[in-house]
Amino acid sequence: MAMLKEFKEFAMRGNVIDLAVGVILGAAFGKIVASLVQDVVMPPLGMLLGGVDFSEIFINLSDQTYATLALAQEAGAATINVGLFLNNVLNFIIVAFAIFIVVKQMNRLKKAPPPADPTTKDCPLCLSSVPIKATKCAHCTSNL
Repeated sequence: MAMLKEFKEFAMRGNVIDLAVGVILGAAFGKIVASLVQDVVMPPLGMLLGGVDFSEIFINLSDQTYATLALAQEAGAATINVGLFLNNVLNFIIVAFAIFIVVKQMNRLKKAPPPADPTTKDCPLCLSSVPIKATKCAHCTSNL
């Protein structure tokens, strides 16, 4: 029972719940970005490059010839899926940029920590740094 109680305390900490919410939102955001890349960005980019369908760009490693990636995969042929890889790279870049923007904005909203109390002061005669509680300068022996 002690282990169950310990787990409950761990799970109810704010950081764990925040992390869980972040993972769920991140997964949903990833699906939106994947759709953005596959359905919005890549089709016009393919049209600009002469009607290329990036999801169909592949390197066939077998002896047979296949017209589409789906046919090659259905036949069990070994392929290097260059177009799908490019889609995933673009997905990653968009997600990474979005996370960068969110983190940057969150850091701007955070309050700066208050400056630490000084631990030293300058000697008025020799300008050496001495501890704040010192009554005599260690360098020039003047009274502070």
